[in-house]
Amino acid sequence: MEQIRQLMKQMINISETELSEFLDQTFIKTFKRQEIISRPGAFPNEIFFINKGLIRVLITDNTGAEHTIHFALENQFIADYANFIQKQPSFYTLQTVEETQTVVLPRSAIEWGYKNLTEGQKMGRLIAEFYFIYQDERIKNMYARTPRQRYDSITDVFPNIHNRVPQHQIASYLGITAVHLSRLKKTDVRKI
Repeated sequence: MEQIRQLMKQMINISETELSEFLDQTFIKTFKRQEIISRPGAFPNEIFFINKGLIRVLITDNTGAEHTIHFALENQFIADYANFIQKQPSFYTLQTVEETQTVVLPRSAIEWGYKNLTEGQKMGRLIAEFYFIYQDERIKNMYARTPRQRYDSITDVFPNIHNRVPQHQIASYLGITAVHLSRLKKTDVRKI
């Protein structure tokens, strides 16, 4: 729980008592490699904070093809946020890429935090702002940048991604084929 404690202290002014009362409502859960932790159609009632590991967010199109839309690394929160907020069935799949240890924040803990933490609303706003900015950058990347530019910047967003994630998932995230990714890597002058 130390990582989430430190992150929350960096984000908001929070007393040790508030922090302990909030974290007492959460629990640690470890997921196996490639485990599905949230499925489309299920109501998302948890937010996950990643202590160690990596989670990918994917969407399956109407032909059954999977598209990786996000990766979440250590010290990040992840959920199907829009549907969590709207209390609607999930649209995305959350799947671990490697064994992943999380702090699970049930809906009841989140709601308690908004109501009882002095700066609970601020923390929620900061997390929402982070994901809004990430999504805005993601849209810009997909529509205004070349595959080369997207490839060159992926490690800025996801450090060490090439050593942790299968290449076909990286290609999917970049919106290119695995063959195109292979070509980009061959012409890459940087060390990965």
